Amino acid sequence: MPSLLHLDASIRRTGSVSRDLSAHFAARWRDRHPDGGYVHRDLAAHPVPHITHAVREALLDPSGEHGEPPHERALTELLNTELRDADTVVMGVPMYNYSIPSTVKAWLDRVVTPANMVTPDGGPGPLAGKSVVVVTTRGGSYAPGTPREGWDHQEPYLRAVLRSIGLARDLEFVHAELTLATTVPAMSALKPLAEQSLTRAYETLTSLAASSAEPPAPARSHIR
Repeated sequence: MPSLLHLDASIRRTGSVSRDLSAHFAARWRDRHPDGGYVHRDLAAHPVPHITHAVREALLDPSGEHGEPPHERALTELLNTELRDADTVVMGVPMYNYSIPSTVKAWLDRVVTPANMVTPDGGPGPLAGKSVVVVTTRGGSYAPGTPREGWDHQEPYLRAVLRSIGLARDLEFVHAELTLATTVPAMSALKPLAEQSLTRAYETLTSLAASSAEPPAPARSHIR
């Protein structure tokens, strides 16, 4: 039975483009896999605490005693279990100040660990084989030839850090750009381009959800 891990990070509870897009993918995926496992983790509503020195030491050496509180160890184990149990991961990640929300970084700090890393000899690591869809939303555009080309520190970082834990082989980025065109008067002329970008994002996510394979591994279903 396939399983989906659905992550959201927008601080907006309503009117969030990244939430709408990630929910669209999740709904299409669940239509295709009605008996599949599903976990929704809202990193904005329930932020993962930033790691402390003790937590970091425990991540590097899980067998040792480092003084991290039991609830911290339990949270780390839960986050890693959710990721390992998933066959498909969809991440709704808005761009804040040219990069990712700190809540996403806090989640990554718990799962980007030696236990999940690709092996030194180039082996894929224990997380290999998952499909990952990263939905990003940006108020402006960072495409080649735009004034802010090269200012995108969202996709390059996520692509690199996900590669380090073996999630690069089936990794798709879906961008919705110019989302501020609907609210910033100075960007009003860009509304048609914003609408085109959003339409393409929905179409791409529909296609990705429809093409999702059904792996044989069993999974548990719960919503958080």
